[in-house]
Amino acid sequence: MTIVDTLLAPFTPSNTARSGGTIYPVIRNLPPLYDSKPNDPSMRRVGSYIMWVAIAATCVTSSMFLTGLAPNLLAVELVRKTANIELDWVGWFMAFAPVGILLLVLVPLLVYWIYPPEIKEGAEVPAWAAQELQKMGPLSSREITLGILVVIALLLWIFGGEIMEATTAAIVVIALMLILNVVTWDDITANKAAWNTLAWFATLVALADGLTRVGFVKWFAESVAGQLSGVTPTVAIAALLLINFFGHYLFASITAHVTAMIPVLLAVGSTIPGVNMQTLALGLCLQLGIMGIVTPFATGPSPVYYGSGYLPAADYWRLGAIFGVIFFAAFLVIGVPWMLAIR
Repeated sequence: MTIVDTLLAPFTPSNTARSGGTIYPVIRNLPPLYDSKPNDPSMRRVGSYIMWVAIAATCVTSSMFLTGLAPNLLAVELVRKTANIELDWVGWFMAFAPVGILLLVLVPLLVYWIYPPEIKEGAEVPAWAAQELQKMGPLSSREITLGILVVIALLLWIFGGEIMEATTAAIVVIALMLILNVVTWDDITANKAAWNTLAWFATLVALADGLTRVGFVKWFAESVAGQLSGVTPTVAIAALLLINFFGHYLFASITAHVTAMIPVLLAVGSTIPGVNMQTLALGLCLQLGIMGIVTPFATGPSPVYYGSGYLPAADYWRLGAIFGVIFFAAFLVIGVPWMLAIR
């Protein structure tokens, strides 16, 4: 599950579509193979373990790639507008890679220790997967074409910055999908979630820019900065990252969090002498995925896994707090020094 999520994340900007809409419909078939049922004591046989690994993994991959989470793109635009700092795909990945790779390796093991399954081994999954693949048959020409176009889009996002902007690359690939009949125009117009995201992003960026223009962000930043007077720049960055991360307990949407918190925390940082604004901006943005672990409503796919019947409320909140601390500690201890070193 972790490997699949990592492979899909670079070109799936919606973690809801990636994890909740693609991975979950597959893995929900796995627990019944071991007689592990939802809303039943048997859920701890293996179902609970599977579901928590899935949501934890997608939170990490959402932070690892700029294009792994839709609000990442919103955050980059807000950072550019409020702090005049440019963040690109490669710089984003390089900054998070040490933390992300470590967490992706450790997540299945940590869950195995903290929330262990009762069943430790079994051959049911490979046999089931082989049967399902046989039913599906070989890849169609449309699927192969889609795969090629996705790779082209990813290469343009990573290496094509000097040739075209990321938005232009996406539009070109979508146009090719239409021309080559991979998708139809009806498929595109029927994607309500995508159009909803487009409309909200345009509106939220304008609103956030407006708050900056009328002086609200500056006023609020100066008020908060007064509480951090006298601290070192490193402590100030750590404090602002702490506020950003655990402040997500108050939000049911990462998009709303980005709009409300990022401009304000950047403005606070700018009033503290010696703060490396590039590191602060990158750190605030890189936290957006991993902070989605804290609550059953913290990120798009969270309600999907919470509603699976395998993660009771008490377990979800407890695990969210534990893994939230683990993720934040790893980011602070490894990620921040690494970002300071490469900047």
